[in-house]
Amino acid sequence: MPIFYNEKEKTFHLECKNSSYILGVAYDRYLAHLYYGKKVEMLHPSRRIVSRELGFSPSPLEFFKDRKVSLDTLPQEYPSFGYTDFRIPAIIVEQENGSRITDFRYLKHEIVDQKPAITGMPSLRSEDGETHTLKVYLKDAVTQIIVCLIYNVYHDRDVITRHVQVINQGKQTVKLKKVVSCSFDLHDKDYQFLQLHGTHCKERHIEITPLRHGITKIESRRGSSSHMLNPFFALLKKDTTEDYGEVYGINFVYSGNYEGAVEVDQRDTARVQMGLGSFDFSWTLKPGETFETPEVVMVYSCTGLNGMSQTFHNLYNERLIKRHYHHPIVVNNWEATYFDFNQEKLAALLKSAKGLGIETFVLDDGWFGKRNNDESSLGDWKVNLDKLPGGLKEVARLAKENGLNFGLWFEPEMISIDSDLYRAHPEYAIKVADREHAVSRCQLVLDLSNPKVCDYIVDSISKIVDEIDLSYIKWDFNRNITETPNQELCHRYVLGLYSILERLTTRYPHLLIEGCSGGGGRVDPGVLYYTPQIWTSDDSDAIERLFIQYGTSMVYPPTTMVGHVSVTPNHQTGRVTPFNTRGIVAMSANFGYELNPQVLSKQEREMVKAQTKTYKNLRKCLYQSDFYRLRNPFESNKDCCWSFVSKDKKHCYVMYVRILNGATNEFDWLKLKGLEPHRHYQDINTKEIYTGSELMNVGILLPRHPYDFHGILYEFKMVK
Repeated sequence: MPIFYNEKEKTFHLECKNSSYILGVAYDRYLAHLYYGKKVEMLHPSRRIVSRELGFSPSPLEFFKDRKVSLDTLPQEYPSFGYTDFRIPAIIVEQENGSRITDFRYLKHEIVDQKPAITGMPSLRSEDGETHTLKVYLKDAVTQIIVCLIYNVYHDRDVITRHVQVINQGKQTVKLKKVVSCSFDLHDKDYQFLQLHGTHCKERHIEITPLRHGITKIESRRGSSSHMLNPFFALLKKDTTEDYGEVYGINFVYSGNYEGAVEVDQRDTARVQMGLGSFDFSWTLKPGETFETPEVVMVYSCTGLNGMSQTFHNLYNERLIKRHYHHPIVVNNWEATYFDFNQEKLAALLKSAKGLGIETFVLDDGWFGKRNNDESSLGDWKVNLDKLPGGLKEVARLAKENGLNFGLWFEPEMISIDSDLYRAHPEYAIKVADREHAVSRCQLVLDLSNPKVCDYIVDSISKIVDEIDLSYIKWDFNRNITETPNQELCHRYVLGLYSILERLTTRYPHLLIEGCSGGGGRVDPGVLYYTPQIWTSDDSDAIERLFIQYGTSMVYPPTTMVGHVSVTPNHQTGRVTPFNTRGIVAMSANFGYELNPQVLSKQEREMVKAQTKTYKNLRKCLYQSDFYRLRNPFESNKDCCWSFVSKDKKHCYVMYVRILNGATNEFDWLKLKGLEPHRHYQDINTKEIYTGSELMNVGILLPRHPYDFHGILYEFKMVK
């Protein structure tokens, strides 16, 4: 069993393939964090806790004569608020008398061989015997509140997941003001902090800064995980690179407000936390009730950033995503028509897509209500018969006639003021009494904490799925939540969202749902549990996508991203990029087109046929491969490169893009990764044969680039 308890020393050793996580009971009462890092066989008792007196760090009363004992200096595993520790707490409980002081002490523990599910929220799955679970119970004697810390150890994956249960065994109703899923204290501060920041159309850009004294923090206060800061961060040792060095990756399986923080204190130690956002949060916990937090995924890598990423990728593909589908090549009409379409235009578009190798047509915004712009009709999920007199059945028939499956765009969580739904049920929208609504994109947010609203959404979508041959939904979320009427709403909203998605995915196991939130505004493991692919960004420019997809790959598998070839000049940037390059970047994800096939030249139509044929071969490798980042666009802005190597190492695709060309004819050797060094590989294009060691250690000479934004797709196959 990968969890070992030493009764004499009162220590717990959580053992993974290459790492150890050790905690213990200090002074017979406090849960202390002892070690997290490269695998060790044991931790000697003398190195468990190092205590030194530090001025202005107070001691609990029972240590009146031992000033070395202070919670302000103890490396704690789940610190509480207000009792001699001045650092950021993991939990704050407000009692009926207004006091928020608690003193949680070790009560008991148990080790079980099954991973518990989390009520109402997504979490990682576990196969029989794959994980073992440690539950450590802490108790506050005054309030009679129990905190159960739950650790799930994926021994063969170097993964530990954590969440917390707060159980009110007392007689008073309390309010939880903060409760994180994960907290631990590292013994030094010598780390770089990697985060994924961004904005709409510029999501998940990599930013690395050294830890500093004080609090380094990421969070969302928008009601979703947001475009701005993804619920992920990594701590890197200063010498860590893509392939070497130690990394700790922390990711939150949640789609709402969150906070992740690292506090470097006066002794140069670092407290690490991730959990629900405490900003404007409160949760009433009555006697006998239990509150459960979402799951945090912790990954340790001693083989650099790529080792961390591959662990996340394999874990999410195999143990997070609820179901696996055939991910089709899509053509979406949004940038082709926007709202300006009718049945005749769609018929012509579908006819022009025939024979190109495209597999699914997705009808985007504008098909329902009186939706000719973004000012009305959200919530009225009834077809606009003025635009589509034959209804959705006719569009689906036209798609099938031209060899395509049919998909449909929804924005189920939103409501327009100009809608039949709002006129009938204004109370369905999130609103603070006596205050005007704020609007964004001319729309309001439905109150998913209301079960009637959740039922309405499920029933509306189900009616359409039942009526037509629908295989694909694009699920959008185009504004964040404001004017919350109470401090529980944002979390209840996310629970409502998960309940809707759980019901729909259970009812329609064949239905592929693509997540979207103005592109990449809600990319997190919580939503990926239900929507196995996500529209990565509303910016469809291939060069911008290099940065977005590179950053996203730090934690999320490329197989969860969606990439489309769009027209040039690009609608977001105005950039003119070669058709071939646009295809190469999009084929690094779930491939499709964001354009009108009618406007393609004869040459471009032939290129589409070639791209869809190539992708159908690549797709077989894509979902059973390891991903390697080879050139970082954030470092030089000169080029970007990544590769997919099949699990059996027999097949390799390399996507290279030269971003900005230079005047000199430089010699540039591209070194590959992940191949069998002593086997031979053939370049499918040139028929040249190389050894794996030559491709990895010497590399391939890149050709002279004729222009900016030049892309190359390499394919290598192992030969006997």
